[in-house]
Amino acid sequence: MSSAARLPSSTPHGRTANRLQWPFLPPALRAEIEQHCGSAVAEAVSRDSGFTPGFASVLVCDDGSRHFVKAASVRAQRTIAEFYREEARKLAVLPSSVPAPRLLWTIEHDWVVLGIEHVDARPPHRPWRPADLDACLDSLEQVAAQLTPAPASLALEAFPEAFASFPELWRHIAATRPALPHLDEAAVLATRFTEVTAGDTVVHTDVRDDNALIDGDGKAWFCDWNLPVVGADWLDSLLMLIGPRGDGVDVEAVIAARPLLRDVTPDALDAVLALVTGYFWKSADDPVPSTSPHLRDHQRWQGDVCWDWLCERRGW
Repeated sequence: MSSAARLPSSTPHGRTANRLQWPFLPPALRAEIEQHCGSAVAEAVSRDSGFTPGFASVLVCDDGSRHFVKAASVRAQRTIAEFYREEARKLAVLPSSVPAPRLLWTIEHDWVVLGIEHVDARPPHRPWRPADLDACLDSLEQVAAQLTPAPASLALEAFPEAFASFPELWRHIAATRPALPHLDEAAVLATRFTEVTAGDTVVHTDVRDDNALIDGDGKAWFCDWNLPVVGADWLDSLLMLIGPRGDGVDVEAVIAARPLLRDVTPDALDAVLALVTGYFWKSADDPVPSTSPHLRDHQRWQGDVCWDWLCERRGW
């Protein structure tokens, strides 16, 4: 696999989240979690990738068992708690054939807590390596096969409806980057996404290195199923390529080789790239959350990657 131009990123991969730590959870909640785990917690290893402040740790218990636990306070972290609640609802419905860690138990009162199957695995290497990317794309093809049609019990919004407001974000880009070449063309291209993204496949929408795990057999698993929608079966495979493209991977060669991507029209791929470029750049200009200091830099980098890629594809 040859290399494309690499765009440097200042994001400290694997160290982007300011998460709650085990000792700071309420004692009564810690005891309740230990009861669900079946043993006292001897060690808590925080997973500090991602961009949210919720508790997310591998709990190593006295009996040697390991449990992945996520928790958020309903009062102090209302948005995160709602994300976790939605993730629990969706994980409970996913078929066991989908490469996602299973939901084992939940707690819901002043806190939303998810007990999730621990997978002995690592995140993809950064910069991206071909073997890790192949593993992720293989698993996304499995997801598409297993989740078409989308289970009705998931009750998901359609991709064109969920992202309907995104083309309007190019108004912000026009105001903040008025000298950007091909700005008007990109804005019009983004509006065409509704014509090409409809489908009946569950689309994760948030596939990237911090939501993927590679196990000892080289299989990829996907985490954080709180934002799926229903859409075209190739969407996740395209979105998975943003990070690798920024790391210098020749993603056009990947597209040509992959069954979910190789027959998609160039204009369809470009419409989605234009859509997410506007989202990433607009989001990067929003205030930096105190709980996620690296979020805006990461969004800006993803926008730059998508724009560079789109310009190359369109000959701009």
